Amino acid sequence: MPKLPILSGKDMIKALSKIGYLHERTKGSHAILNKTDPIKGKITIPVPLHPELAKGTLKSIMNQAELSRGDLFRLLGKKG
Repeated sequence: MPKLPILSGKDMIKALSKIGYLHERTKGSHAILNKTDPIKGKITIPVPLHPELAKGTLKSIMNQAELSRGDLFRLLGKKG
C-alpha cells in the first residue's frame, strides 16, 4: 500500500473540488468546503490552510470525504 502523499491545504482543496466540494468560506486558517449529497444531505469538511497537512488530519479529511488512498492518488494525478 503506498504511503500517504505530503499535501498542503490548497492541494487538498483542489482534489476535493474535483469531486464536487465547493469552497464556501474561510474562517481563520481553515477553508470550509461543502457538498450536498442526495442521501446524506450537506457534507461539510474543514481543511486547514497549512503548508503541510499532518497525516492524521489528512486521514480524517479522507474519511469524511469517503476517499481511499487510491482515490486520492487518482485525484492528484499521481501513481500509487
